[in-house]
Amino acid sequence: MTYMAKVINGGKVVLPADLRRELGLETGDHVIFEQTENGVVMKTHAQVIREIQDQLRPFKRPGASEVDALIAERRAENAKEEAEVAEMLARRAK
Repeated sequence: MTYMAKVINGGKVVLPADLRRELGLETGDHVIFEQTENGVVMKTHAQVIREIQDQLRPFKRPGASEVDALIAERRAENAKEEAEVAEMLARRAK
């Protein structure tokens, strides 16, 4: 479907109510305008997130949680730093 929008004072674009409803847009929501070689494409924030998730999906390892791996890495780094601080304090106490 094709819609027409109007540019008003300050460069604001007024989207037709039917389009806002169809996209689930509410006051304060963000939309992204992407300039392509074929023109300008408007996307909702949710559409951009889905596109990024689709692009990253091939890198997901089955049964692996990247979040759990990151948390484990941070905990290991923290433990190492705490051991280094404890060692430094022990040397100073001598």
